[in-house]
Amino acid sequence: MLAAFVRKLREDYWGDVITDCEQARSDSEARLGRVAVQKRVAATVLLVIACLMFVRFAGNESDLAWVVNGLKAVGLPTEAEAFRKVMDPKNANGQIWRKVWWAGARVTGYGLLPALLGPRLTGLTLAELGLGFGDLRKHAKTYGFLFAVMMPAIFLASFGEGFQVKYPYYKLAANETLWPRFVLWELLYIANFVGVELFFRGFSIRALRPYIGYSSIFLMMVPYAMIHFGKPLPEAVGSVITGFVLGTLSVKHRSIWGGVFLHVSAACSMDLYSLWHQGRL
Repeated sequence: MLAAFVRKLREDYWGDVITDCEQARSDSEARLGRVAVQKRVAATVLLVIACLMFVRFAGNESDLAWVVNGLKAVGLPTEAEAFRKVMDPKNANGQIWRKVWWAGARVTGYGLLPALLGPRLTGLTLAELGLGFGDLRKHAKTYGFLFAVMMPAIFLASFGEGFQVKYPYYKLAANETLWPRFVLWELLYIANFVGVELFFRGFSIRALRPYIGYSSIFLMMVPYAMIHFGKPLPEAVGSVITGFVLGTLSVKHRSIWGGVFLHVSAACSMDLYSLWHQGRL
């Protein structure tokens, strides 16, 4: 059954995706000329780098001194001190406010910036960048199958010590209930993954696909794998496969929402499995 499914994927998905991508590349080069294509590739890659750097540095919840210093530098010492106190890990709400900052930076860098600048750079609508539903409904069974394969694998991985140390990202205090902070964290986590999918499976692929064809999927896989370097090794290795599969499916189905469903299901289940092992559920 699995072999037949993989064969169907190869025949019905990858073959069509490669053909479509290469046709788009050929059409763009013929319409714009090679020099114009190279300029657009350079502009897209620079925007991708800018978004990644914004998320990495502006969204670093462990180093917010630059915000405090910046507020002081512009003559707002009272606001700087208030910000420092709110974000202080010793504050009862300090951890969740740091997660709000973390998620806000990722939603901005991965989601809002590509959504605002992507259409101007590429000439594509937000729906064409992947926010539409495309042919998703026709292929719901594909995502159902991937979900069924993925969940048992995550459950088995959850027994690893490294897994339970890493997750959930929001660390519950000894007698803390799931409501309200943990629930708020999960909502922030979900919003983050909408941004992640838009950036990696939407903008990064679709902005480059007309110029470098099928290679756009593999180019996207490089930064996507790198953002997993601080995670357990099996998850980091899995991100390479995930990046390829979800990238291919998003191009085929013209939508990122199938990837959002799988990504959110995986991430939230990791948190819940970890809490289950800790006896918190």
